[in-house]
Amino acid sequence: LPAHKPAPAPGFSNASCPPGNQVPCDYPQQAPGTYQGVADAGSYGFQVQAMSPVPPGFAAPPIQNQPVMQEGAIWMPVPPPFPNCPPGLEYLTQIDQILIHQQIELLEILTVFETKNKYEIKNTLGQRVYFAAEDTDCCTRNCCGSSRPFTIHITDNLGHEVITLERPLRCSSCCFPCCLQELEVQAPPGTPVGYVVQNWHACLPKFTIQDEKRMDILKIAGPCVVCSCCEDVHFEVKSMDESCAVGRISKQWTGLLKEAVTDADNFGITFPMDLDVKMKAVMIGACFLIDFMFFDHAGDKKQRAGVWQ
Repeated sequence: LPAHKPAPAPGFSNASCPPGNQVPCDYPQQAPGTYQGVADAGSYGFQVQAMSPVPPGFAAPPIQNQPVMQEGAIWMPVPPPFPNCPPGLEYLTQIDQILIHQQIELLEILTVFETKNKYEIKNTLGQRVYFAAEDTDCCTRNCCGSSRPFTIHITDNLGHEVITLERPLRCSSCCFPCCLQELEVQAPPGTPVGYVVQNWHACLPKFTIQDEKRMDILKIAGPCVVCSCCEDVHFEVKSMDESCAVGRISKQWTGLLKEAVTDADNFGITFPMDLDVKMKAVMIGACFLIDFMFFDHAGDKKQRAGVWQ
């Protein structure tokens, strides 16, 4: 007689798995194994492992959703729809680490003319997840410098705008605690999902991540001296009571020549895999705000060293 197989527990799939190892039906199932090694991943402190080969005698399953090659970049495959997830944020359900690379602008190297910032947002496989582009006018960029208000449009591999970042004009110095920095994150565009609000502090860069109802969710704290001189700069993402670390936003040291000549910055973001995708999007927005506040050089090419400068 064939062996009796117990039915899976209600709400669980994978009947072939032994009890205790079954996966909930609505849980996002990730590809087994780990990330393949990519350039720059190790510099962010990410763990990179090689994927296991297929055992002998077993055929590799066909890949249904291949990475997309577009404009010389390999894009992350489009994930399946996810319940209660804003359109376009499904990518964030499958990753817990992000690399953000600002593109180098030749005009900025040769002159003091400030151009629109553009960024590639990648996963640890080196696949592009999103592309971000600043939308400001020439007068605003060159008169207001790194303190300028901006709109950043973040698009997916289909060219659809999935996230919009709005930064109003605010004072960039802690000398004016009533008018500190703020960033609104919309996903999809026109629908706020969260905010990044700067908190006044005598010497530390501090921010609060809020949801769409303006409820405080997470805290961000940076170092007293924000100087990327020969080492990475870390902004810790913590719980509201700041008792435990939830994630990290890291500015990567890119080398003396690149740091001196350009203001093209590289960042890494880590967050829990099961964190709400809306809060993941807000953390991405926080990374852009931190970049503009502390690492986007002004016309004199000097970098801010802290909250008072």
